[in-house]
Amino acid sequence: MKKRTKWTGAFVTTALLSSILLAACGAGGGGNASAPAASGGDQAAGGKKDFTYAMSGVYKPFSFKDNGNLTGFDVEIGQALAEKMGMNPVPITNPFETIIQGLVSNKYDSIIGSLTVTDERKKAIAFTNTYYRSGSQMFVAEDNNTIKTKEDLKGKRIGAQKGSSYLEWAKKLTDADKITTYDSDITALLDLTTGRLDAVITDQVVGLRFIKEGGGKIKDVGEMLSKDDQAIGVRKDDKEMQDKINKALDEIIKDGTYEKISQKWFGRNILGQ
Repeated sequence: MKKRTKWTGAFVTTALLSSILLAACGAGGGGNASAPAASGGDQAAGGKKDFTYAMSGVYKPFSFKDNGNLTGFDVEIGQALAEKMGMNPVPITNPFETIIQGLVSNKYDSIIGSLTVTDERKKAIAFTNTYYRSGSQMFVAEDNNTIKTKEDLKGKRIGAQKGSSYLEWAKKLTDADKITTYDSDITALLDLTTGRLDAVITDQVVGLRFIKEGGGKIKDVGEMLSKDDQAIGVRKDDKEMQDKINKALDEIIKDGTYEKISQKWFGRNILGQ
């Protein structure tokens, strides 16, 4: 997608849901998801090796389907890194809750999927340098004046994405039977406008863009629950790939490619916030 889509009026919910449903079709392993991905990738046309990188495909604006094509910030970052590494970019969709397992089992070379760096995840995989920074944020309906801090979430109905660090926050802040999990943060945010949820915990950048694009009458409340580094995941035994990605990442930051991609999707540089 070359330009950001702007939705207005009654078209908003239809457009958002259409995007989600299209993305969900890819998340089940369609498209390139079945391509083998040993370290360094397969030999592609023109002599370049494939650089396979995974994402959920349902995390707008980072990765989603637009007219059947996978696009978004994470997709374009992967393409830019592949170009610097002299490789052929092959984005792959995989359900987020099993995305680390897929990497460990050699399904793809890396995860460029807005993966928050945590001590728990470091036990299973290695991370590159940070490629953007954000944080966990609470969102509520625009007319909700009862939830202002994280303490106000006790006993409230919270939505969060499956397998995410936001789900872990929900578990800390309310009762287990009050939590609803989603394949997509966008679906959760839409449920705020229906009254099914009292709050959603998601990435601040995702929620703010949802509001900016007219996704629904919601607002962010309170301070960020956490300030997180997002990095690219690689297998622990693949130091070569980790070093190559770090080198390429440094190059796209220095030559302005990163800035251009970030400005396109967010109107600001999300590495420096």
